[in-house]
Amino acid sequence: MNKNILVAPLNWGLGHATRCIPIIKELENKGFNPIIASDGVALALLKKEFPHLTTLELPSYQIEYAKKGENFKWKLIKNSPKTISAILSEKRLVKEIIKEHAIIGIISDNRLGVHSKKVPSVFITHQLTVLSGKTTWISSKLHQFFISKFNECWVPDAEDIPNLTGKLGHLKASDLNVKYIGVLSRLEKKEMPIKYDLMVILSGPEPQRTFLEEKLIEELKNYKEKVVFIKGKIEPEQKKEEADNVVFYNFMQTEELEKTFNESNFVLCRSGYTTVMDLAKLEKKAFFIPTPGQFEQEFLAKKYKREGILPMAKQDDFTITDLDAIWLYQGLPKFNSNVDWKQLFHLFESE
Repeated sequence: MNKNILVAPLNWGLGHATRCIPIIKELENKGFNPIIASDGVALALLKKEFPHLTTLELPSYQIEYAKKGENFKWKLIKNSPKTISAILSEKRLVKEIIKEHAIIGIISDNRLGVHSKKVPSVFITHQLTVLSGKTTWISSKLHQFFISKFNECWVPDAEDIPNLTGKLGHLKASDLNVKYIGVLSRLEKKEMPIKYDLMVILSGPEPQRTFLEEKLIEELKNYKEKVVFIKGKIEPEQKKEEADNVVFYNFMQTEELEKTFNESNFVLCRSGYTTVMDLAKLEKKAFFIPTPGQFEQEFLAKKYKREGILPMAKQDDFTITDLDAIWLYQGLPKFNSNVDWKQLFHLFESE
């Protein structure tokens, strides 16, 4: 029996692609054949992780990030015609992919046009509520409308309290077919000797990724402990550089990244949700610098600080001495991350 499943993460930073890695691995473990579809750095990363799998290129949403965080929403609105055009294009392309590759199921991580009435389609998101300031109710209703086109919506979080997403991933009332699948991470906690005092890991869209990289390199001149700095730049070859007490990498693949996390005392990073899940799984203390203007990251970072879980600072305000606050916070709660994959994948076997 053919068991081809199309897995399509959004290309926005690396988070959507990396949280699909455990899903792709489990599909293979359960006898399915994942076919990966995305664009840009998300597709490049998954090609490196799964060189044996078929990969397809989808139209780019052409998400451009504002140089100033306060202009982020308006930049998205300005680019919305390009995004809508890409969604319509990928809808047409998905019809062709289903026929050509005999697809029996779809898993889309935030790609709004990757679904079909002909095969079971799943949407993955941690944002049932899409924060956008005064327009939150519009952006949320619009997102929920798109989600309703899918058979199921998988939210990578706990259904009850405590949970990681709060109001982002939990609605008071909804007609959506939502399944909470638990904390999703490609990484495992392992007991290892501590090699680095601080791990810096960057991700997210440009130009803000570069802005933070430049700022942190300057700030780290006043930091004397051992640091590993992963820039989050997916390039053809891995590069390693050393400068005083800092070891720089352009990127790391899963196995090496897992080892480095476990060898590090604490982490300095964005408050993207995939990173949050990794930290929860690894039981690591961290300091967050949310991407300026990205409402979701700002909400999560402020939520964890308010609850005494993890500290945060705005990008423009951060100084290296802020890291001293890490030890005043309790860290993320421990979650049961045993996902019932057999039950989730049963959707694709019911035809």
